[in-house]
Amino acid sequence: KVLGVSTASGVIQGTDGWLYYKDSLSDYLGTDPLSERSLFNIAHTLSMMQTYLEGRNVDFLFTVAPNKNSLYDEHMPYYDKVKVSDEKNLDRLVPWLSSEGVHYADLYHMLLSQDETLYHKRDSHWNNKGAAMASDLLLDTLEKEHDSWDEEPYQVRTDFEGDLDTMLYPSMPQLEDEVYYDRQTTYAYVGEVGSNFDPKITTVNPVKSGSLVMYRDSFGNALLPFMADAYSSAYFSRGVPYQMSEVDEKNADTVIVERAERFLPEMAQLPPIMEGPECQVNVTEEDTVPAGAGAVQCEIQGNLEKITGCIEEKYLDTDSRIYIRLNHNKIYEAFPMDVSTEDGKTDSSGFCLYLDRSLLAADGNQIEIFTDNKDSARIIGGLTL
Repeated sequence: KVLGVSTASGVIQGTDGWLYYKDSLSDYLGTDPLSERSLFNIAHTLSMMQTYLEGRNVDFLFTVAPNKNSLYDEHMPYYDKVKVSDEKNLDRLVPWLSSEGVHYADLYHMLLSQDETLYHKRDSHWNNKGAAMASDLLLDTLEKEHDSWDEEPYQVRTDFEGDLDTMLYPSMPQLEDEVYYDRQTTYAYVGEVGSNFDPKITTVNPVKSGSLVMYRDSFGNALLPFMADAYSSAYFSRGVPYQMSEVDEKNADTVIVERAERFLPEMAQLPPIMEGPECQVNVTEEDTVPAGAGAVQCEIQGNLEKITGCIEEKYLDTDSRIYIRLNHNKIYEAFPMDVSTEDGKTDSSGFCLYLDRSLLAADGNQIEIFTDNKDSARIIGGLTL
């Protein structure tokens, strides 16, 4: 405290008592930007999730909780202000979300437009007022009937322990202000809940309607009460990859994916566990390039077969889709994804497909992998399972 430096590797000591999470530093400085293909992988995967859910009459919404230093960087220490670029991954992702038709709620510009600070000084997350404003925007975007928190009276109590402060000074954290609304919520937890950081939480609310499944991270801790208060039943999961079977299990009419800005690179690497959609594609057989597909791996996951691999980059446009044809018959679209290479780098030309194992023949299966260009699809490899 005397020297004003951080003793914890994950914490950046800012000015005027501000603390920042170091995991957000590379994005803040622009030193390790996602490739355009990686940005497409995120946006197109979300689009595939959205199409799958809308086919089941389920509303879908994606949102990003901004990094603290994306909104309030005036207290970042001077040695971290030597930026390579001011353009962050989120800035570059938004146009891809638009081109892929992803239903997106822009929390960044909403929070940036506020005159007051809505994140804690010594924690990496928003305060309760920031979370309430975020919930209002999400519910407004979904056109979900709800009581806004905008004009609700609240009290401020100095009783909040920040996660960064606890990391830095575990034996003597500095308490800071937190907002507490006077209005009482009407939801209840189902079963025993240790805290809002539990991996899976279910709530019920007898005076509200609708059913929500929300895939969230630690920003969802403060967000959970406001979202739970708007739905008759709600299920909040921190599990990744996202299990799409949970949507049917919970009979949800709405799915929200909330992800912290610093976790966007992980979204390109972890497609959801969801059967690949069957599709019709114009395949150009004469353009077969047998050497274009790299090693393909198959893995049993419950009643699903997981097929993953990579495609040589020269056979991929930035927005190329990847397909697999099973036994010269039906064609399924695979999720595009990033994979880690042996030298620790990221390869954005990977794919992942989940198939119901009942579709596979017991005596072996032929799969063909192909990718599209502007006019047609080209087979780039085949193998026998």
